[in-house]
Amino acid sequence: MSEERYYNRLAAAYVRGHALRTGKPVLGEELSDEPLENLSDEQIRLILAAGQEAELKIYRFKTTHGDMPRIKKVLGFLKGVGFESLLDAGSGRGVFLMPFLTEFPWVETISVDVLPYRVAFLNDIADGGVTNLKAMEASICEQPLPDDSVDIVTMLEVLEHIPDVKAAVTSAVKIARKHIVVSVPSRPDNNPEHIHLLTRDRLTELFAEAGCRKLNFDGVNGHLIMIATIA
Repeated sequence: MSEERYYNRLAAAYVRGHALRTGKPVLGEELSDEPLENLSDEQIRLILAAGQEAELKIYRFKTTHGDMPRIKKVLGFLKGVGFESLLDAGSGRGVFLMPFLTEFPWVETISVDVLPYRVAFLNDIADGGVTNLKAMEASICEQPLPDDSVDIVTMLEVLEHIPDVKAAVTSAVKIARKHIVVSVPSRPDNNPEHIHLLTRDRLTELFAEAGCRKLNFDGVNGHLIMIATIA
């Protein structure tokens, strides 16, 4: 590995899960079967070296993602509340999930994403030893979990991509027991996949229509962050 910092244990879990699913890279039983938390630093290094030799995308686990101001802001909020379960909607490349899983290894975490290869990537991490993680191929708009089934729902840089944003908000309000955390761009940009500019007023309207009026807004570096508290 280079001098850049990585979420090494998560990366090792990914390599192990990928090996379990595809047969590559080839890892011995000692590296494959030992519980992730029991692996030594040297064993982690060997697993990562095997992953790099197999040309797996270890760069996805750079810790620079956790240094992003909007991610730090959300993690700061989560550190101040008590919760045992979280649903992350539209996890994508795991920019939020990697630092979150590192900071909150005891939290039962469910990811939903509509792209199968994103789900496969996260399930490799789960199968490689991160037992508190489960990934599902699903849309938040279709309410993939029952009412009141997790403490917190996160929708970070997601709502601006969703055509039926009202359905996504309604679903999140039904699923969450305690809080919903949202981040969206706060100003127009040139990303063609951003089909909404969700202002404070628009988010307030959407959540009020879904039955949630206790909202707190903050902002950082071109992003609007909203915390909804379920009554």
